[in-house]
Amino acid sequence: MTATRSVLAAQATDFPRWYQDVIAKAELADNGPVRGTMIIRPYAYGIWELCQAAMDRRIKEAGAENAYFPLLIPESYLQREAEHVEGFSPELAVVTHAGGKQLEEPAVIRPTSETIIGESMAKWIQSYRDLPLLLNQWANVVRWELRPRTFLRTTEFLWQEGHTAHVSAAEARAYATRIAVDVYREVIENMLGIPVVVGCKTRRERFAGAVNTIALEAMMGDGKALQMGTSHELGQNFARAFDIGYLSRDGQRELAWTTSWGSSTRMLGGLIMVHGDDAGLRIPPLAAPTQVVVLAIKDENAEAAGQIADDLRAVGVRVHLDNRTDQPFGRRAINWELKGVPVRVEIGPRDQQSGVATVVRRLRASAKSAVPLAELVPTIVEALQADQTWLHDEALARQTARTTAVSTVDEAIEAAATGWATLPYDVIGEEGEDRLATAALTVRCLQRQDGTLPVEDNERGLTAFVARSY
Repeated sequence: MTATRSVLAAQATDFPRWYQDVIAKAELADNGPVRGTMIIRPYAYGIWELCQAAMDRRIKEAGAENAYFPLLIPESYLQREAEHVEGFSPELAVVTHAGGKQLEEPAVIRPTSETIIGESMAKWIQSYRDLPLLLNQWANVVRWELRPRTFLRTTEFLWQEGHTAHVSAAEARAYATRIAVDVYREVIENMLGIPVVVGCKTRRERFAGAVNTIALEAMMGDGKALQMGTSHELGQNFARAFDIGYLSRDGQRELAWTTSWGSSTRMLGGLIMVHGDDAGLRIPPLAAPTQVVVLAIKDENAEAAGQIADDLRAVGVRVHLDNRTDQPFGRRAINWELKGVPVRVEIGPRDQQSGVATVVRRLRASAKSAVPLAELVPTIVEALQADQTWLHDEALARQTARTTAVSTVDEAIEAAATGWATLPYDVIGEEGEDRLATAALTVRCLQRQDGTLPVEDNERGLTAFVARSY
């Protein structure tokens, strides 16, 4: 463990440096050649693919279909929804020249696709029979970040964005809520093992052009908040701007009610900062591209190591066989520990003679045990299942311990120096949000006292979660 920690900054003394060290040493990403861009390396992309598959399945279960829309959007499209363009103006990347000529109309590289999808929806929707229209796309977007940080805020990132149109505000609200709770929360909590608070944004913090934003907020290892996903009710703002209308059952022309929702590679940053420790990354088994790594210590153990790997694959475990016996065993073990592989199986000459293998569970402070080869597969399967729950529970315990109920804005500022604060939003109000902003704090989201989502943005008695954020 000492050798591992020497390559990383300590979380407790320099969390930002620790975060960058983990990304570099675990071979997750590199900086791209253009400032603010990132290169996602294969190991991190493997995590993203698993998240993508889990998310995509749930999105389709919710009735949405995948489509793809152009990367370049006419600048005039954004101008048609004033609040939307105002919210994104500082982040826009605009193409003004192409083919050696100045374009008649500049094209914006998509920061999000409400406008171009709204234009298509207006063409595709004719009557109430065409509704609801439920679309999703997997794509990249560009938002010109002034203070980029790998996975958290980069100029270009990967995501999915859903866009839907409905016959009523109630139907749109129900669908936006379904995405937040049944899709995003399910993947983030049950797959990534990250507990989240699901609540509505204040008017100050909601998405530009939305009438309501549902956010999923997670506490990182340093006590700050990270927004892991959002689902927006857009009311009829975009329908009005793009004439997304339909003929009702009564033959009347009506405007549709729309939603949009998205989650991104930011989840990878959250995974690092929630679960990582001073030895590196820790990945919950369901999100791990490699759930088990089998290491042969000597050449004569290679065949036995290969058989162990085959036995585990046969029951559906994602396995990597490390037979690089020409490299020092200690270095290999440390590298896999840095990468956060949930279980490491080591087999050497003494192990093989005794009919056992050494099992190291990464998520439990590298606890080791000698397991008989005949019991190895069921032991590892049980360990993977148990550690998935354990990692989530550990993060939830930290979130609970570092969330403080207070009664004034001053107390919230003090409590949020090391974690989260909760207090009645009635105590804060818009003036209080201004005060929090001077201390680099925001209201992350609002919930009813029973933890449910508000129905109206002017409800009384809501609980506010206050924190510093990424």
